[in-house]
Amino acid sequence: MTTEHLPVPSPSIPTPSAPLPGAPSASAGESAAGTPEILTGSGAILRTLKLLGVTDVFGLPGGAVIPLYDELMNQDDIRHILVRHEQGAGHAAEGYASSSNRVGVAIATSGPGATNLVTAIADAYMDSVPLLAITGQVFSTLMGTDAFQEADIVGITMPITKHSFLVKRPEDIPAAIASAFLICNTGRPGPVLVDITKDAQQMSAPFIWPPKLDLPGYRPITKAHGKQVQAAAALLAGASKPVFYVGGGVIRAKASPELLELAELTGTPIVTTLMARGAFPDSHKQHLGMPGMHGTVAAVLALQEADLIIALGARFDDRVTGKASEFAPNATIVHVDVDPAEIGKIRAADVPIVGDAKDVIADLTVAYRDAIATTTPDITEWWTYLNGLREKFPLGYSEPADGLLAPQYVIKRIGELTGPEGVYAAGVGQHQMWAAQFIKYERPNSWLNSGGAGTMGYSVPAAMGAKVAEPDRVVWSIDGDGCFQMTNQELATCTINNIPIKVAIINNSSLGMVRQWQSLFYDGRHSFTDLNTGHGTAMVPDFVKMADAYGALGIRVTSADQVDDAIKLALATNDRPVVIDFIVSRDAMVWPMVPQGVSNSFVQYAKDHAPTWEEE
Repeated sequence: MTTEHLPVPSPSIPTPSAPLPGAPSASAGESAAGTPEILTGSGAILRTLKLLGVTDVFGLPGGAVIPLYDELMNQDDIRHILVRHEQGAGHAAEGYASSSNRVGVAIATSGPGATNLVTAIADAYMDSVPLLAITGQVFSTLMGTDAFQEADIVGITMPITKHSFLVKRPEDIPAAIASAFLICNTGRPGPVLVDITKDAQQMSAPFIWPPKLDLPGYRPITKAHGKQVQAAAALLAGASKPVFYVGGGVIRAKASPELLELAELTGTPIVTTLMARGAFPDSHKQHLGMPGMHGTVAAVLALQEADLIIALGARFDDRVTGKASEFAPNATIVHVDVDPAEIGKIRAADVPIVGDAKDVIADLTVAYRDAIATTTPDITEWWTYLNGLREKFPLGYSEPADGLLAPQYVIKRIGELTGPEGVYAAGVGQHQMWAAQFIKYERPNSWLNSGGAGTMGYSVPAAMGAKVAEPDRVVWSIDGDGCFQMTNQELATCTINNIPIKVAIINNSSLGMVRQWQSLFYDGRHSFTDLNTGHGTAMVPDFVKMADAYGALGIRVTSADQVDDAIKLALATNDRPVVIDFIVSRDAMVWPMVPQGVSNSFVQYAKDHAPTWEEE
């Protein structure tokens, strides 16, 4: 086991070979006399965060973190944003991280405060979001006695974190937080928990900086094996039906420029998953769109019929593959991922490449140039077929028969009037899919959503976090009437802290995606999916009145001729949050669709082109 001095990297991505951001010298922890400064554990938390480059945190105080909050109010280096629910703190930290490539930080107290963070931690784990969760714990002398507000949060979160630390001594705080920061933001990003007892926060110890890290076995691989990259390049040069299957790892690795260069060099078709929207420009002629259950027909069938799939930072999720045993039956698989555990987990890789997407794509570009010196690739027929699919099956929608707004039109206009420099944070369900389909994404970090976990309630706090990280961008929360009711209390946080997000409620008065499945697979038995928030209902709650109560601008839109004016008013209003209640048809469905559990070859373009599905 080795011990090394903590490296100090750039503020965004720490690596084991560089210093931690903001730690210029050991003097950061020394007094004028050259001896280590004595700080309380709480002081050590704040000093460490400052030296790591953290400027914003989201949290909610409680008994086990009172010492930390007592010192928070006496400093100006770190902005603390008081949320109204700990889940909001977690999702806000996620939105902060996902929009800016910085580490998001959430703080909660012990017991229920910590367990309220669990959903956001699980969400960050599934979507590889660098989240640092700091929780208070009861006095170390009381641990294990079922003390008031005690919960074993380290044990609870062990399956959904990259690592969890329990700190019982103030002198251990700098190393624990610095280690957590390093772990959550290197290799495959993800959440790390640091649980600190109340007595550790209260007691004092010398503050030593930089601290020594003891992380035996943690050595993320970023540089891929050269022979594997050459093998992938040779396959690409010789393929007649290749596809780049691009996942969210490309965005986490900040590899979009490298991807664009490789794509244009090779002429290969690109598909971007739900987590990778914006990794490659939608406007680019090689982009086929999103694959998967609600992907474009061209993207779905490109993967299904390919002879070579190069997966870049993607994990062969079931929503992309459909029935895994029947996915891309004729394809050779090159799988690039920084996490070796993902390679071969779902689909065996013919050429496994472990490494950081940014480095691997750059190396693959060089190797491909060498490979085509002796081979002339020809994918003309492949493109003829794919372009035919694009022409025959473009993304579109039908106007609702009930005369109400088409939700697709609303979302499309939000994207068109806001533009590609905006940030769009979606909830989960039909509106999430429509936002992924009908907004055009031209840059990474512009699309935020809960992909792996599918967390209702993600949108509003994630948008709030994104606006804190990117205050000069327009930030939209595109939410459903069901999702919105789970975390809308964070509108109070936005109003009080001058975080002017825009919220578009796609109000179909129901849990829309569940209703769609009930319509298609359960003979239209809409069991407990009506929410009574929209057209022809009691409208409880009234979202416009709710917006007013929270100090936001509330607008209701019921017809197509009102849509643009409402969006333009929201874009012009920057002194408070805006909530637009778009009353849309509850019968609108998300198409195309691949039913769960069947081959992607059965992708259906629209309801009237669907077979009879007996079960999902």
